[in-house]
Amino acid sequence: MQILIAFIIGAAIGMAVHFQLPQRSTRGVVLGPSVGALSAGLAWMILTWAGIGIDTPWPWLAALIVPAAVTYPTLILLTRSRVARDARERARLRIG
Repeated sequence: MQILIAFIIGAAIGMAVHFQLPQRSTRGVVLGPSVGALSAGLAWMILTWAGIGIDTPWPWLAALIVPAAVTYPTLILLTRSRVARDARERARLRIG
């Protein structure tokens, strides 16, 4: 059941990253929290399967660090890709 805490923490971190980064309008509002929740839950699950219990700080630290480390680059790369694609499409359609 504690994995739900990791999902919630990851979603909150993903939401914070979404609002911190520029060009929010090029990506959906759910993308950041989804990436954050998925990465936090995955990190928690991997550590649990590796035998590291919740009585150690490692799953808790992973739930805080992994979403930030994964969500920042993911959103930056997706935003760059979207902006470049939109520019190519505007040029192709000859839109000012």
